[in-house]
Amino acid sequence: MEQREGFRHELKYGIGYPRYLEIRSRLRRVMRTDPHGDAAGRYLIRSIYFDNFTDKALREKVYGVPCREKFRIRYYNDDFSFILLEKKVKEDSLCRKYDAEIAEGECRRLLKGDTGWMRGHPAALVRELYAKMGYQALRPRVLVSYVREAYLYGPGNVRITFDSHIRSGMYSRDFLGEGRTDVSVGEAPGDMVLEVKYDAFLPSVIRDLVQTGGLRQQAFSKYGASRRFG
Repeated sequence: MEQREGFRHELKYGIGYPRYLEIRSRLRRVMRTDPHGDAAGRYLIRSIYFDNFTDKALREKVYGVPCREKFRIRYYNDDFSFILLEKKVKEDSLCRKYDAEIAEGECRRLLKGDTGWMRGHPAALVRELYAKMGYQALRPRVLVSYVREAYLYGPGNVRITFDSHIRSGMYSRDFLGEGRTDVSVGEAPGDMVLEVKYDAFLPSVIRDLVQTGGLRQQAFSKYGASRRFG
């Protein structure tokens, strides 16, 4: 497949805790942990996803629309000093992300429905979301949080992550506060999502370490799983 500029391959697998321990032990021999995480390469991610009253983003995912996009706001380890607005674009089996940093005050205004500041924002992505909140009626829809454990490998720009403790809550303005309520979206305790991301090629040493032959690749979406609750 021809690699389009800026796009990456993304493979996803649902795994249980025993398989996680097996794969992780192999990865640690070759890959390095994400320096942004703790000693084990783990960090907490909280996101709020946007959709409209016709569930555009959800339905495109369910129906397998080959070219689609999702907007979300995200922060890490409950630190509000670094908040990102992101757009994830999917084209067939390739993915690409665009992001723009927004201030905590800007995020709070957006969640309260005050969007006027977005019109003249210096970041093009913020202006794009403002426009689509108008003509697509996008609105904050659901909260998603999980713990990510990440490993990196230079050749191929490989990033392998284990996402666990995936939880969902209906949108509330407490996204940046203490009043969040959520529920687990996993089907069984210890369920995780293994993601393998790379640029033009996946080095054979990493392919052998992951040994995904016995795993079932799936189009898992944390947003889609979270929307089961509303």
